[in-house]
Amino acid sequence: MTTRRSRGEGGLHWDERRQRWIATASLGFDARGKRITKKASGATKTAAKKKLRDMLRDHEDGLTSLAPRYTVAEAVRYWLDYGLSGRAAATVENYRGIAESRIVPQLGRRRLAELSAEDVDRWLRDQSAEVSTRTLRLMHSILNRAVTYAMARDKVRRNVVALSEVPTGTGGRPSKSLTFDEAERLLKAAEETNMRAYIVLSLLIGARTEELRALRWEDVDLAGKPDATPPVPPSISVIRSVRVGGDTKTRRSRRRLAMPLRCVDALRRHRIGRTITPSALVFATSKGTELDSHNVRRSFRRVVASSGLDPAAWTPRELRHSFVSLLSESGVPLEQISRLVGHNGTAVTESVYRKQLRPVLDEGATAMDTLFPLTGP
Repeated sequence: MTTRRSRGEGGLHWDERRQRWIATASLGFDARGKRITKKASGATKTAAKKKLRDMLRDHEDGLTSLAPRYTVAEAVRYWLDYGLSGRAAATVENYRGIAESRIVPQLGRRRLAELSAEDVDRWLRDQSAEVSTRTLRLMHSILNRAVTYAMARDKVRRNVVALSEVPTGTGGRPSKSLTFDEAERLLKAAEETNMRAYIVLSLLIGARTEELRALRWEDVDLAGKPDATPPVPPSISVIRSVRVGGDTKTRRSRRRLAMPLRCVDALRRHRIGRTITPSALVFATSKGTELDSHNVRRSFRRVVASSGLDPAAWTPRELRHSFVSLLSESGVPLEQISRLVGHNGTAVTESVYRKQLRPVLDEGATAMDTLFPLTGP
């Protein structure tokens, strides 16, 4: 004789039309007093009973999902709409483009509650043949954050995306640095253009392009204090950028940089014929508004072309890479370079920015020759 299930243990019954066992769990009442029920089915009574136990266990653990049909696409789009408050519109648009082209077509129809770590592993492996490692990491981050957001809203029990490792993707476009001769050619080509001061500062002080686009005349000291003790050289204060909120990329990025004489001369020429106020942008449109990154790239490539270099091969940000590499090649210690470019440490400077190493690192050999001098013939 079949034992009747106790109150709170749910129910099982055979559905003749569907030819399946149906498990029904009662999960309390909603705010309107309506009973909340959740159903699952199985081809066998044992399978349906297991699903019933899982539903009741999740409910007791506070992990009940009230959205069993909630899909990956819904989770990702909800996060894009509500989880990126305060982010730049361009950032949101970039994330949305990646999500709609790389996540939704492949995983979007999957129910979030049924998404497995194996599904994510296979997705990342397939995508690794088409996109760079950096893009893969961004794709994984978007999906991971979207699922975490959904988990906090009781849409799913756990985040399986966090369990997956990001594989190596295709080789992205490597950043490059100018040689000394190429840098001289570029500076010469920029002499009579409206990009002269922008290129000179980018190459000779290593500021980020978004920092230069936000630079104001009140941040610039073209005179310094030569009579002070010790003398204070001409300098610029890097305290803002065109990022959301106007802050620099990191706290360490806020810095005051002494300017080479070539930078001082370029800025003095740059302000000739301009109406200068302390709050005015140093590099601006004819209307005094902020330069657009696309306009900067377009003007920069014209200068590159006139220098005899390939305009399609270079971007403004690679002037910063060139600054690091040229200083490294001339023997400036990496710790000093990392401070100049506003890095928190030397790791990024070493792995990303420094493209040329000194021909011979001789400090170790010099020290050991002092400690253990060669004796005898």
